Amino acid sequence: MSEEFDAIVIGSGMSGGWAAKELCERGLKTLVLERGRHLDHPSPEYTDFEAPWDIEFRGMVPEIYDEQGRYRMLKRKGWTYRNEIIQFFVDERDHPYSYPEDRPFMWTRGYQLGGRSLTWARQTYRWGPKDFEANARDGHGVDWPIRYGDLAPWYDHVEAFAGISGASDGLENLPDGEFLRPWEMNCAEGVAARNINRSFEDRRMIIGRGANLTEVRDVHAELGRGACQARDHCIRGCSYGAYFSSLSATLPAAQRTGNLTVETDSVVSEIIYDPLTRRATHVKVVDYHTREERLYSARIIFLNASAIASAQILLNSRSEAMPNGLANTSGQLGNYIMDHFGHAGANGRIEGLEDRFDFGRRPTGIYIPNYRHEREDQAFVRGFGFQGGANRQRAGHTGSRPGIGAESKASMDQWSPWVLGIGMFGEMLPYADNTIRLHPTRTDNWGIPLAHMDCHIRENERAMIRQAEQDAVEILTAAGCKDISSVRTPDDEHVLVGGKTHEMGGACMGHDPATSVLNRWNQAHDVDNLFVTDGACMSSCGTANPSLTYMALTARAVDHAVQRLQEGGL
Repeated sequence: MSEEFDAIVIGSGMSGGWAAKELCERGLKTLVLERGRHLDHPSPEYTDFEAPWDIEFRGMVPEIYDEQGRYRMLKRKGWTYRNEIIQFFVDERDHPYSYPEDRPFMWTRGYQLGGRSLTWARQTYRWGPKDFEANARDGHGVDWPIRYGDLAPWYDHVEAFAGISGASDGLENLPDGEFLRPWEMNCAEGVAARNINRSFEDRRMIIGRGANLTEVRDVHAELGRGACQARDHCIRGCSYGAYFSSLSATLPAAQRTGNLTVETDSVVSEIIYDPLTRRATHVKVVDYHTREERLYSARIIFLNASAIASAQILLNSRSEAMPNGLANTSGQLGNYIMDHFGHAGANGRIEGLEDRFDFGRRPTGIYIPNYRHEREDQAFVRGFGFQGGANRQRAGHTGSRPGIGAESKASMDQWSPWVLGIGMFGEMLPYADNTIRLHPTRTDNWGIPLAHMDCHIRENERAMIRQAEQDAVEILTAAGCKDISSVRTPDDEHVLVGGKTHEMGGACMGHDPATSVLNRWNQAHDVDNLFVTDGACMSSCGTANPSLTYMALTARAVDHAVQRLQEGGL
């Protein structure tokens, strides 16, 4: 026997939370399946009110983890390897995956209710017209079946609910939106921005757009969300609900309808398909603790487990009708894996302003959007942008390096100069042979074949990295910086894909069922009642952070699915 629902959502993170909210508000009895543990909001696991000296090991991760081989990839990520937040990340020793030895892939996961919406960097940008046109223009990947105009009203919809701060910048390919009051640049960034914007016709430095409430509107207050306190403890979990997450916003909105059921500790192994009706009939779940199997059925299924996990589930959903995986008659399932990449940037000292200091810890930085679309004077296609910011720090240290006594104490009264740093966010081309597959012999603790990622950058991306280093120096020179230093990964060194935590692709949208997995409504070409609206659906990766686009695509897909259901089409 299986439990029956109107809709099932697999995954409770960024897009899964949105699917649950929209489906429940349309009156559908909806089940959310989350493989990780249950968390409340606010949660006892949040550490945002703990002082540094109250956190175990002062926030540093015990060295024994290295000896035990724990959190190896998370450590390579760097800034997330902290003891006060490690509970929100997966230990790959317990949840392994696979990759070629010479091409490691970083897959950073969060197995808890809310998923990675608890730990994202909250940078929220609309994609512009050229981002949706790029595949058709240069012939890489499959053409997006939608354009910016199709998504614009849904960007409006999700921005108004989530609460996105930003300025109206009037940039063609970084469209303005439904914004809350923007954060302010600090004095050093203001000087740099004025100089940069005067020096270039094509390069603009703007304040970052972010999902932290600078003001509380009724839609936020109704859910108990409060204004951001500029503490920059977001990744510890925000007890105020000031940053947007599934736990603080979409899942509570779904819960208040009375239509939501949540099952945590529920590891989805496969989706069962009926070839006679061309429908997905059931979702099979393995209990995280007992390993017992359960079945759930629904009229509509939304797959939102994250790009890699969603492709893994579809590949493992093999049947006599679809021996190569569910929704894979095209043979394209698991192809075109992408992520943004960095590996080039610069920093420099801004003179003067010695009497100025910034107050608080603003939760966003600055942004220089992609200015290299369709240029003929470059050795690559697509482009890159820069993110970063200026800061001024005390000359002393915080205990992370040796040094005690009078000299160390005296240095705490000294301040370093203002320094502006920028790092690239490059667009990785969609390559069909950058793939996720199922490991032929290894399985996890729940009997599911491991995900095997084989993904690397090519010469087009290497050329971007070389150019980005030059551009970063050029931009900081124009900003008025001194003592500029740059950094770039050498051409012969492996670039770790997955480092930006923006995995995309694997079940791409497209016009043609022969060359893509999903149609223009995020609906599987092969399976009428199956929708995929997380990063797996993306046909290219652009240069801007993708979460806002996942939200908009999800809301749009739910609207279409419910209309079809009401018309009897599903």
